[in-house]
Amino acid sequence: MDVDVIVLGMGPGGEDVAGRLAEAGLRVAGVEANLVGGECPYWGCIPSKMMLHAADQVEKGALPPDWGPLARRIREEATDDWNDKVAADRFTGKGGHLVRGHGRITGAGEVTVGDQVIRASRGIVIASGSQPAVPPIDGLEGTPYWTNHQAIEAETVPESLIVLGGGAVGVELAQVFSRFGARVTVLEGLDRLVAIEEPEAGELIAKAFADEGIDVRTGVKVSRVTYGDDGFTLAGVTARRLLVATGRRVDLKALGVAAIGLDESARAIPVDGRMRAAEGVWALGDAVGKGAFTHMSMYHADIIVKEILGQPAYEAEYHAVPRVTFTDPEVGAVGLTEAQAREKGLDVRVGFTDLAESTRGWIAQARGFVKLVAADGVLIGATSAGPSGGEVLSMLTLAVHERVPVRRLSQMIYAYPTFHRAVSAALADLDR
Repeated sequence: MDVDVIVLGMGPGGEDVAGRLAEAGLRVAGVEANLVGGECPYWGCIPSKMMLHAADQVEKGALPPDWGPLARRIREEATDDWNDKVAADRFTGKGGHLVRGHGRITGAGEVTVGDQVIRASRGIVIASGSQPAVPPIDGLEGTPYWTNHQAIEAETVPESLIVLGGGAVGVELAQVFSRFGARVTVLEGLDRLVAIEEPEAGELIAKAFADEGIDVRTGVKVSRVTYGDDGFTLAGVTARRLLVATGRRVDLKALGVAAIGLDESARAIPVDGRMRAAEGVWALGDAVGKGAFTHMSMYHADIIVKEILGQPAYEAEYHAVPRVTFTDPEVGAVGLTEAQAREKGLDVRVGFTDLAESTRGWIAQARGFVKLVAADGVLIGATSAGPSGGEVLSMLTLAVHERVPVRRLSQMIYAYPTFHRAVSAALADLDR
């Protein structure tokens, strides 16, 4: 097959690139070994947030803790029973060629899928996504442990569950299964939950979990797993099910990147500001290592489409990457944490306010906080934790992205009484 562009991986970013280029009249081959649409609509963002929404309703007493209707809704409404016909037809309807199978780069402008060779005159876009990173723990291999895939597809709630990993995926799913009746233990090797975020965020989630009966154990090093009639046992804890949520990995060797001069043993593909990895090769999303977020892959996709079509493009910037952990309380963050800023040797100023001290927080009896990190008179990082923390984050993301002076932020009018009014209190704390 001879085409203009090969898109290797049809997750959110790859599908966006492939579809837009096909709509622009280019001959595009989209190569996908799994489901068109990738992790997000089938095992990630969308079904997991449906689970979290239902769990919130259970906690509020608006729904009974009945897993059946939720599992059915995920299967029928969100994933079409893990069938990608709608997404595949959407791409081919734009004129694209969908190639099913594992694609491997076998030369400049060349990808091989099984016994089929595809050649691209303009280039290749690597949009391979990532896979769950399962640690090489003695006794784990060969057991029926879960990754996020099995957790999302679960038809029933286990009576007990160990979650190995206290990052965003681990804590979100831990809270879901706990609220639907499972006895949940979270094991985290580092000293706190969501360790990439501010320490106050991990403390907030840990306190909420303690109140809900979720057992959190940090600083736990797991060296062995045993599996038997009683289920899984690790670090002195036994449960019917084990969810491994220890991050993501990209297999560059399987992609064949050595054929185009890239290091197949690297953790990610290095790219320039226009997402170029080599002559006629672009990469996006998880493969680039700038954050395993759907919004990151879509951001990269837009740059690549403009670059290939010769349209005015911008260079990627990463000083204001937003991220949200959708637990209750919700934790939204952008830019640098206080620790990261200090590691860079910046003259750091920090502002902090407890959400309960704001009028809206007091009314809602809300737990949470706003923390601001500033240097050289501008905001360089922020965390908004509490009800709708990810929504409050939007104004902070804009401020960090545009490097708005703290002085100007302090002169804004903040609607009263809103959760985001707590930002003004945190700004005032910066001046103390």
